[in-house]
Amino acid sequence: MFWYGIMYKKVQTMMLLERYRNFLPMTDQTPRLTLGEGNTPLVAAPRLAAALGVRELHLKYEGMNPTGSFKDRGMVMAVAKAIEAGATSIICASTGNTSASAAAYAAHAGIEAIVVVPSGKIALGKLAQALMYGARLLVIDGNFDQALRIVFELSDRFPITLVNSVNQDRIEGQTTAAYEICDALGHAPDGLCLPVGNAGNITAYWRGFSRYCEAGMITNRPKMLGFQAAGSAPIVHGVAIEHPETVATAIRIGNPASWKYALGARDESGGLIEAVTDEQIIAAWRDLARIEGVFCEPASAAGVAGLRMLLEQNRAERDACYVAVLTGHGLKDPGLAVEQFAAPESVPAEIGAVSYTHLTLPTNREV
Repeated sequence: MFWYGIMYKKVQTMMLLERYRNFLPMTDQTPRLTLGEGNTPLVAAPRLAAALGVRELHLKYEGMNPTGSFKDRGMVMAVAKAIEAGATSIICASTGNTSASAAAYAAHAGIEAIVVVPSGKIALGKLAQALMYGARLLVIDGNFDQALRIVFELSDRFPITLVNSVNQDRIEGQTTAAYEICDALGHAPDGLCLPVGNAGNITAYWRGFSRYCEAGMITNRPKMLGFQAAGSAPIVHGVAIEHPETVATAIRIGNPASWKYALGARDESGGLIEAVTDEQIIAAWRDLARIEGVFCEPASAAGVAGLRMLLEQNRAERDACYVAVLTGHGLKDPGLAVEQFAAPESVPAEIGAVSYTHLTLPTNREV
């Protein structure tokens, strides 16, 4: 049913790992870890759909997960399986969201989290989360790809479990978002639009849709429409980028760990992975907030930016149902949002100054 734009089914109270345990690598020994992840809103976006010129658009708002991003789905699975295997410490490289999620679930499970982040390449809101959750933080003079190489080596040398998306338990946990979309809609969408950074998410969604289809839960699978930032588009160009640049910090990755799997998802679904500019991302990001009241982090808007681009180029069906994945909350990276506007000027604390100088108010009011 629809209520104020959000598609709801009966409220789910079962934890995520239990709800989809038949589709996950669960055993009786897997800890039932949870911070209340999953069951995120699928927001109907009719005004934005009309602005884009498509029949139907929904927003899978993953910013409503416990640490504010989709990473929590995979992290709860990865940490649970790590504990099952006897781990007492986990490690990750991160542009921000992974570090926050790993630190939170490690804290909840009572184990150590070590996070390696690139200097000056992480949103402060995400860095604050990792520190508050008690993670051991290592900042390197390098980019994400260099950080990932370091954590690979550390996890090989020491008894530390790597929880980046190369960890297949992470990918398995992230498949649950595909299941939720199908459960909410009653079917799979025609197209799934999402940002592509390290490429774990597009991999997970395709795996989830495929698995649900094989189980007879849905009859068709969507086209996977992935979008990288133009200054950080190694999959699009077919070559790793040594110094990726984009305002969308969450997808500022020059050598995606799940590159091969992303190509498989693209090709098997008949979809695509293309590039959108920072200007296109920012325009879509602002439209999501202004038109639909949904504030996501900049990288999240890449899917909507890409869909708009395809429609303008007559390369996407207009009479179709699309879901855009919004991977993280806008408060993850508020700095860029603040930069979009001039600082407000103060006015005298007088009704005349407020009413007539700076505001356009209606002349009549219905009582």
